[in-house]
Amino acid sequence: MGYDFAQAVADIVDNSIEAGATLVTIDVEFEADESWVRIADNGKGMRPDEVREALRYGAERQYDAEDLGKFGLGLKTASMSQCQRLCVASRWNADRADISAYCWDLDHIERTNKWEILPLDRDGVAPAIRLPLKDTRGTVVLWQRLDRILGYRHPYGEAARRRLFQMCRDVEIHLGMVFHRFLSGEVKSRKLKILVNGNNVWPWDPFCQEEAKTKKLSPIKLKLDYEQDSGDVVSGDVRLEPYVLPHQNDFSSPEAFRAASGPANWNQQQGFYIYRAGRMIQSGGWSLLRAPDEHTKLARIAVHFLPALDEAFKINVAKMRVQLPVQLRDAIRDAVGPVVKLAREAYDRKEPKSSQSGKPGSQNTGSAGSGTTSFGKREQLLTLNEWSRKAVSVADTEERPVVQRVVSKMRSSNG
Repeated sequence: MGYDFAQAVADIVDNSIEAGATLVTIDVEFEADESWVRIADNGKGMRPDEVREALRYGAERQYDAEDLGKFGLGLKTASMSQCQRLCVASRWNADRADISAYCWDLDHIERTNKWEILPLDRDGVAPAIRLPLKDTRGTVVLWQRLDRILGYRHPYGEAARRRLFQMCRDVEIHLGMVFHRFLSGEVKSRKLKILVNGNNVWPWDPFCQEEAKTKKLSPIKLKLDYEQDSGDVVSGDVRLEPYVLPHQNDFSSPEAFRAASGPANWNQQQGFYIYRAGRMIQSGGWSLLRAPDEHTKLARIAVHFLPALDEAFKINVAKMRVQLPVQLRDAIRDAVGPVVKLAREAYDRKEPKSSQSGKPGSQNTGSAGSGTTSFGKREQLLTLNEWSRKAVSVADTEERPVVQRVVSKMRSSNG
């Protein structure tokens, strides 16, 4: 199905949000062959028959208009893409600590040739499952035998441990991006907090709405009528919210500028951020409407739709791939044009020249110095701001902090 670890965890978090959870905790324990990953929530929980149905491939249930689930596959496909044994336990009664627990075990299926889930009795419910449900109703998903996550059938040693905990850091970043609207409170009806190994997951806002010089442009609503394979016509609104981020020098701090670059860095993070019921499906990219460009990297556009339009957007089971509807591509391309123009203007803006420049005794604090050239060229002199922008634009991720420290020292030495 193409899941990586962070995407698989996010698919389980979708279920927790649907269950009304306000807290989701992800814990990872490295114990070689006994290592495990646990996702626990304080949602409404499930009765025994509901747990069994949730573990059935292609489970049947009624979805509300804004539910994050769709196909009845996510819990199983996401989990079994990462592990060989999946346990699900749930407590639905807040007054009684009755826990219903079942598991899929690939070794059992291979050994018996029976495609069946195994019930876990009270003695078989390990502390890793039982403890999160001691004082609250909710659901626990436990992944064991993590050969797919760690890349080894028997994961021992420091290398495996470091790999697992680096993946935990990747999970924090991914969840902070995918669920940022829930974590920040933008989705008013669904308050959410996520912890990874006890660490708060902080929302990453791709639109830098807290920056004073971010430009939020007027939203655009597009009407979509789509004929499904069944012949039924589904209608719905697609909402575009365009933003132009500030020039690097207009960010509140160098740290804020670096944070805004996102997990994939600036050029790959420009473009469309596609949301399904508030949950991010795509983070950046122009969906084949145009190519990424250094000069348009400040353009970011939120695209919102509800699950009723899933077929039109061709969303896949893993909720990781989506396409812009053919019927709207021309309208969206027209809407993008002015945003890209403003983004280019913000990126290419010129620094104002000092009114004192050239006067006897004056000091040009922005000058790169007499005889300084642009990356080996001698056609023109550059101001310090122009030089720093060029240097940052060609530096890789590791080099940028060094370049920025050098520029800061140069500005300090120039008064």
